[in-house]
Amino acid sequence: MAALATLPAVLAAGDPSKGGGGSINQHHGEHSMNKVSTKDGVDIFYKDWGSGQPIVFSHGWPLSADDWDPQMIFFLNAGFRVIAHDRRGHGRSTQTATGHDMDHYADDLAILTEHLNLKNAVHIGHSTGGGEVVHYLARHGESRAAKAVLISAVPPIMLKTPANPGGLPKDVFDGLQAQVANNRAQFYRDLPAGPFYGFNRPGAKVSEGIIQNWWRQGMMGGAKAHYDGIVAFSQTDFTPDLKKVSVPTLVMHGDDDQIVPYADSGPLSAKLLKNGILMTYKGFPHGMLTTQADTINADILAFIKS
Repeated sequence: MAALATLPAVLAAGDPSKGGGGSINQHHGEHSMNKVSTKDGVDIFYKDWGSGQPIVFSHGWPLSADDWDPQMIFFLNAGFRVIAHDRRGHGRSTQTATGHDMDHYADDLAILTEHLNLKNAVHIGHSTGGGEVVHYLARHGESRAAKAVLISAVPPIMLKTPANPGGLPKDVFDGLQAQVANNRAQFYRDLPAGPFYGFNRPGAKVSEGIIQNWWRQGMMGGAKAHYDGIVAFSQTDFTPDLKKVSVPTLVMHGDDDQIVPYADSGPLSAKLLKNGILMTYKGFPHGMLTTQADTINADILAFIKS
């Protein structure tokens, strides 16, 4: 009870109106939550740390900017300005019912880069975020961009079609939508505990913290955004976009990716790009940016400096 008696004083100390220090983020006129608004009224949350050449990170489905923590810290300490946003409907961004398609994803990214007046930026996308990066560069041009990196990315197209016989059948993605609609809380536990990080492989070193962090990020976002996003990442054909992109682009893909199969993604994207470089990682999973962060970070840094 004695501890409770001190509560009013503790609260007052954190109340700016009482003359104490406010949020640690509230300096130089910043808000405690950095957000930029889109034309259709969606607030996009973002982190913006440091100074120097900007690196912009686009996360995978159904996660958030937090998935880039190992990269944000590494590149911040390496002297870069690092920016990561929560895609519309994901994380701390508005849980809107509409606009969950690649055009909106790319347009939202363009609004963020313009809002922050980024120049000579390196755009890095994982999984769905790789599609977002490619579509952004093709749709909005490369005047603000220097290079791009695609990690375990969904382009050229995941869906099996007559033009893409190596793709996955539509019923696979219909099944994902059904699991999101019926019990995404359990689905968001099973996916990271199994194929996403390769934790279902014999001898895998399973991290309970990584599994729980994936679940946490997924459940922060909106079910509608995640449901619609499955169509966006699986059915969008990025072939025309890849052909338009001319900035040097590093394509990084693990050959044991159980989410975006290697043979129908990374090698094909690298061939379609004007300045594509393919790096294949033997035995690495879809979520290699987390489980093999040291290797991935070092190779990205070398590419940026090359």
